[in-house]
Amino acid sequence: MPEMPEVEIIRQALAGQVVGNTIQSMEVRLPRLIKWPLPETFQQMVTGRTITAVERRGKYLLFRLNEDLVLVVHLRMTGRLIYASSGMKHDKYTRIIFNFTDNTALLYADTRTLGTLYLLKADELWRLGGLATLGPEPLSAEFTPEYLRSILTKYRGTVKGLLLNQKLIGGLGNIYVDESLHLARIHPSRSGNTLSDAEIERLYVQINHVIFEGIQHGGTTVRDYRNSNGQSGSHQHHLHVYGRKNQPCFRCGCFIAKTEVAGRGTHYCPTCQPPPYEAENDNKGRR
Repeated sequence: MPEMPEVEIIRQALAGQVVGNTIQSMEVRLPRLIKWPLPETFQQMVTGRTITAVERRGKYLLFRLNEDLVLVVHLRMTGRLIYASSGMKHDKYTRIIFNFTDNTALLYADTRTLGTLYLLKADELWRLGGLATLGPEPLSAEFTPEYLRSILTKYRGTVKGLLLNQKLIGGLGNIYVDESLHLARIHPSRSGNTLSDAEIERLYVQINHVIFEGIQHGGTTVRDYRNSNGQSGSHQHHLHVYGRKNQPCFRCGCFIAKTEVAGRGTHYCPTCQPPPYEAENDNKGRR
């Protein structure tokens, strides 16, 4: 699934490609991807509208249209948005096409067809529960060390599970959580309320670091992710633990392990990220 850095890369590219374009027509090849309103109404409402801005919140893309309409797209696991020049061929996975008046188009392609599209008034975005309840994002002014400390101490659960909770932190996904925890030297199955202040500070720094690096490298392409020009990201070449099971840790040489935490496949270094019992006792000894 594209995570926050990948969606941000798509947003940045599309902002320079489609802002100012007017939708001349729309072709719906798979109506069930449109969740609100009905596909026929959706089609009528976007026709003739001009895209005025492209924004992002968490993993959602928001296309602002004139007359206070917002087209919301969630790519889910395999969704892709592709800016197509005149005459560009569409592959068999193209599900929805927005044709612009300048003969270019915006294609929504999706292999597994799990993505979703919505069209709402700007003052009705609260109707999308997953969007309206998103927590502060990494790199934002609202995401502070104090905020991170508050959620780790207030809510019960593994630190990985808490970081993946979109209501607590918006935009963090499996890849970047594994990377953050490794760089902060914290085992993913630790209880959030057992982390010391020093560990929380390290974790805060590393969360922002891995998100920033992911954006700088154009996102992480493990399988399907492509930007709006059809190009892969390169951050997969900079990962420390994710996808590196049985390969040596860059820091200590121990082989990277994989387990399941919070229902997700989880990569970590058994040496650099001490197991919960050992780490928690070590913290008690320092108090």
